[in-house]
Amino acid sequence: MYNVQGQCAMQQCGIYEQLITQLLTSRLDRERFYVGERQLEPAEAAVWLSRFLTRVLEYAVGSVTGEDQLQRQIELANQLLLWLKDRTQDPDFIGENLIDSQGKILTALYQLDNPISANLKQYAEDIFPLTGLTQSELFCGSNAGLSMESEIKREILSADSIYWLVSFIKWAGIRIFRHELEEFTRSGRQLKVITTSYMGATDAKAVEFLASLPNTEVKLSYNTQRERLHAKSYLFCRNTGFHTGYIGSSNLSHSALTSGLEWNLKITSQEIPHIIEKSLSTFETYWESDDFELFDGKLESRTKLQYALQEARSDGDKNIPAYFFDITPFPHQQEILEQLAMERTLHQRFRNLVVAATGTGKTLISAFDFARFLKTQPDAKFLFVAHKEEILRQALASYRGVLKQSNFGELLVGGAVPTHYHQLFASVQSLNNQLATLRLSPDYFDYIVIDEVHHIAAASYRGLLAAFDPHILLGLTATPERHDGGDILADFCGVIAAEIRLPEAINRRHLCPFQYFGIDDDTDLRQVAWKNGRYDISELTNIYTHNQQRVQKIVQSLYEIVTDITKIKALAFCVSREHADFMCKAFLLKGIKADILTSDNRDERHSKQQDLRTGVINILCVVDIFNEGVDIPEVDTLLFLRPTESLTIFLQQLGRGLRLASDKECCTVLDFVGNARAEYDFAQKFRALVGKTNKAISHEIKQGFPHAPLGCRIELSKQTQELILSNIKKATLNTSRLTGLIRRFSQDCDLPLTLANFLKFYPHINLEEIYKRGNWSTLVKQARNHTVSEMSDEKLSTLYTRAIKTRLLGCDAIHYLKFLQTLVESAFTLTAEHDERMALMCHYDFWQQSGPNAGFSSLAHSLKQLNQPELRAELADLLPMLINRVQHEQRAMPDLSSNPLQLHARYAREQVLVGFGATTFAQQPTAREGVYVIAEQNIELLFVTLNKTEQHFSPTTRYHDYAINESLFHWQSQNSARPEHGKGLSYIQHRKEGKRVFLFVREQSKDEFGRTLGFVNFGEVEYISHSGSQPMNIKWHLTTPMPPFMWKEAAKLAVG
Repeated sequence: MYNVQGQCAMQQCGIYEQLITQLLTSRLDRERFYVGERQLEPAEAAVWLSRFLTRVLEYAVGSVTGEDQLQRQIELANQLLLWLKDRTQDPDFIGENLIDSQGKILTALYQLDNPISANLKQYAEDIFPLTGLTQSELFCGSNAGLSMESEIKREILSADSIYWLVSFIKWAGIRIFRHELEEFTRSGRQLKVITTSYMGATDAKAVEFLASLPNTEVKLSYNTQRERLHAKSYLFCRNTGFHTGYIGSSNLSHSALTSGLEWNLKITSQEIPHIIEKSLSTFETYWESDDFELFDGKLESRTKLQYALQEARSDGDKNIPAYFFDITPFPHQQEILEQLAMERTLHQRFRNLVVAATGTGKTLISAFDFARFLKTQPDAKFLFVAHKEEILRQALASYRGVLKQSNFGELLVGGAVPTHYHQLFASVQSLNNQLATLRLSPDYFDYIVIDEVHHIAAASYRGLLAAFDPHILLGLTATPERHDGGDILADFCGVIAAEIRLPEAINRRHLCPFQYFGIDDDTDLRQVAWKNGRYDISELTNIYTHNQQRVQKIVQSLYEIVTDITKIKALAFCVSREHADFMCKAFLLKGIKADILTSDNRDERHSKQQDLRTGVINILCVVDIFNEGVDIPEVDTLLFLRPTESLTIFLQQLGRGLRLASDKECCTVLDFVGNARAEYDFAQKFRALVGKTNKAISHEIKQGFPHAPLGCRIELSKQTQELILSNIKKATLNTSRLTGLIRRFSQDCDLPLTLANFLKFYPHINLEEIYKRGNWSTLVKQARNHTVSEMSDEKLSTLYTRAIKTRLLGCDAIHYLKFLQTLVESAFTLTAEHDERMALMCHYDFWQQSGPNAGFSSLAHSLKQLNQPELRAELADLLPMLINRVQHEQRAMPDLSSNPLQLHARYAREQVLVGFGATTFAQQPTAREGVYVIAEQNIELLFVTLNKTEQHFSPTTRYHDYAINESLFHWQSQNSARPEHGKGLSYIQHRKEGKRVFLFVREQSKDEFGRTLGFVNFGEVEYISHSGSQPMNIKWHLTTPMPPFMWKEAAKLAVG
């Protein structure tokens, strides 16, 4: 549209991403064109403006002509620098960069004393890459141009440190660079290599050679079934800052590096520094990950590599010795374990339900949990119950692996008789058969696990629950609904203790990705009766079984979307037996092999499942078979031929197609969508598919679901998108609709009207939705048509609403929330037993200004003004609900007895400053930057926002601050920080200066409700290393590992 010569090509319609200049503004014809724009954000402005100026300067300097062209060009550049010198905060930086008038380019710098070579000029020429150090280049395996092999040799010899990341390494590939690598490492320079045992393609000799080199470390991933590393990256770092890299398709093999038709792109830090930085950061994150293990060349490492390569080459040969590999929890499993711990320590609930899709490691989670329990009770008696021998044997192997005890546990199933009953893996049938003769006391077992606990309605399980009362009962299931329709939660303290959400399971590659197609079926369901939270089945059946046009659309969509309809293995979810019969016959008439499975022909389940597996049929039409009726990992296509009102059931049905299976690339999902009633909740369905995001789900839909799980795609037809967005808009909870629901509550529910009962009855409404529209007391009065004069003090009511909405709902600090409970119970009367800093936190949460500015003479005076009985009662009801939402462990900060802040709790910035004593009752300092220094305490607070722009993605700011692993954090300083003096030097030698540094991290500035997000207290950090200047990139060590629930957002470059 616009270039530096001032040309404006307005006739070229399409997409752009460029700064709007004044000239461009004057030429944009907004009456004839739609003009898409977005606001430039401060965090990205420096990159955008300098990139624009580069093009302008290149044109301006290039336009200088004449006999003394070079001198005049240098003069122009220096004049610009001098002009900038007077307008920047760091004029020395500009002054130091004036260009020498000779106009030369520095190519090498080596000491003359004790020279690295007798002929330094020739040495520098021999090792200098022919493609240079500042410009990108593409190597594409053609006969023309340089060979990548010869260029990498030069890169090796000229580098100061090398980082290689490849799927596999062949000896023939390493042999090419053998002499260069030996020379490089012999000189004291560092080489790090990451590879895998994937497909058994790596040559052990190549790995052993690399590990034998001095100053060299090699790490391998043996977990290649799930973490398949396909990246190929060769990075060369230089102390001069002129880093280079090669990213593309070549592994370390002879053919890939010499004669193969491989594409590899050379990148440089001078041209695209953010790509080099991201590559190095990703390598570092992989290197520090537990997924990659150090290969030290000793016998144990060599044996382990040989076994791993043997297993990979033989497609899973089971001759590997048991317990050869350490088993440790992944971050998402660690988060589940932490939630279980909180259920027991904070909420005192010891009957715990874990919900997770099949294949996500439920059994391993239970093994890790029991291992932790075993540390406190070494003699604990243990029982694991399942209904199949195969499950029991797999569980026994998992527990032995986690506990590293080859003799742990015995089986009671299929005729196996244990020698003792201390650690038992039993089928429910075998155990029930022996209960009478064993005569075990109710408290005999300390810890009981019930797998597939949705079977709990069966008499055999009821008898088991009646017979034993363990200290801990842990239920595991993928389908949290009982077969008899009863509430499984009744046996588990009424709550799901922890669950692995669908997007997380897909991202961790426990489930296969899906491609979801939302297709409008031209039906109108707005007049179908709605009873007990669902459509009337008979009316839906009538609509669907008298609609041949819909059948035609279903069949047509199948042919358009799936690869080969004769090879699919599909489940079609129908509304009723009549509907299933109708669809089965319709498919058969269209020449598609189909059959039906419902509760009426449950006895034929095995044969029909086998027919689907073997291709005898391609579509199995099912009705209300959610839990155990259909379990076929090979299912690769799902047809939702009815609206599914229950989110739980929808996810169960979806899960039927997400099991991993060989040769299964993804699951294709066809969801046929009609014009739904306002009560039908599309929003929760798509939020469950997408997972956690700070954007409203309607925004996700409009943007084409940019945050779908890894490898997944969600596509809505234009009409479907319009229908869904219209439904979501109508269903949006406004004040009028909310007060209407409150008004009708007593007619619809027998429970008394309280905030807790209301949210329990309407589970799709949350606290954030309530307080977005006022406080509960006021909303109830509005629902009862009370006048303003009958309501509580309006100013105080507004104050409460603001404090709850902006501070308390976003705070999960147990210590502080419990303190507020005591304060409310004392009618906001401050006593000597109350922690003064937490009381001050309460003051700022409500008044949000210093005491004198708010008109108070003392802290006690301030708090007493909050004592309004009705609002205080509301707060008393709210606080237990906030405490009940806390799912992660928190602890006091070491060596800070006067500081009430808890590690891993979330706080507003003001609360942090109060906790450290920087904000007092009399003074409220301004603290808007990312760093706050408390000079009198010699403490520095770092406030980090991981996603710095309001955009979904910003490549220039996204990778400044991130977790390398659970104990290492990469942080980018202020732009002015230099390592040789001032702030930068202070960070490097903070221990010597006695300065303590604390890190507080949040995901983004705003949450999905538009509320300012608080910071999670990561605790104290210590300097490890740094690189760069203005800004500096500092690696901090966390004295306490970061909380698992923050891992996914903080570890942007992590594996999985």
